[in-house]
Amino acid sequence: MTEIKSLRDLPARHLLGAGTPMCGGCGGLEALHQVYDLLGEKTVFVNAAGCMTLLAVYPFTPFRGSWLYTAMASAPAGAQGVRDALDILRGQGRITPEEDLQVVVLTGDGSAYGMGLAATSGAMDRGLDFLYLCYDNEGYGNTGQQYSAATPHGAHTATSRGALGYPGYKKDLFSIWAAHRPAYVATVSPAHPVDLARKIETARTRQGPRLVIALSPCPTGWDYDPAETVAIGKLAVECGAWPLKEYRDGRVEHTRVPKKRRPVVEYLERQGRFRHLFHPVRQDALLAEIQARVDGYWAGATATGD
Repeated sequence: MTEIKSLRDLPARHLLGAGTPMCGGCGGLEALHQVYDLLGEKTVFVNAAGCMTLLAVYPFTPFRGSWLYTAMASAPAGAQGVRDALDILRGQGRITPEEDLQVVVLTGDGSAYGMGLAATSGAMDRGLDFLYLCYDNEGYGNTGQQYSAATPHGAHTATSRGALGYPGYKKDLFSIWAAHRPAYVATVSPAHPVDLARKIETARTRQGPRLVIALSPCPTGWDYDPAETVAIGKLAVECGAWPLKEYRDGRVEHTRVPKKRRPVVEYLERQGRFRHLFHPVRQDALLAEIQARVDGYWAGATATGD
């Protein structure tokens, strides 16, 4: 048996979350596990402040590759500096193509959908060669689950405590990226690992700006038993609330279309953040609106042949 003297002696699959205070059942960590297994150690993670910041305590990280912290809004700018430096080293012959690294921006939805969107748009305009991985737990999870631009309509958050929850609507980050005509955009769910793996493999073979948005159920913010993370992730796809799709070469295609979508209420009632829609008085009008928005999305997708 191999003697384990440090984290670096552990197999990669055991590293993420080792010795860190991550929440049990974290969907974002589940997604990152799967992505890192595919990308491997020849990566530089440029991490915007958020939940995954807790993975590393200076000077240690659970990654065999490199790790760079940035402020919440500036991860794509940090990625630009790293990519430029690597390109200069290659141009000077100081590193070989085999020694080059994949630059990966890692953020939560607070940065991806809101605070960092301007920097991200600028990076796309410049054609920066980077992979952007967003773990979307639909709120500012690291600071108490305040609402973000990714929070779904009607959800209860620390800053949306009214009888009907969050009054806004989730921003369509997928379409915002696609409007820039980048190299690749995809949505994934760690509850569907084969679909996730195929999309990461597609993303890594392309050059230019690439986005992968991972639905990341959050037991503490969404208020459910951590053992339910995978089940809730599957329900999100089966009811149509989280479409699995990808954009490439100017086209959007759905990679998994539920043959018979389950009612959205089955997904909502498993989460405490929607409890107020069922008790003490069932909010039928709001539940019908949420269902209608999902139905409308899929009706449009069918009409366009996506």
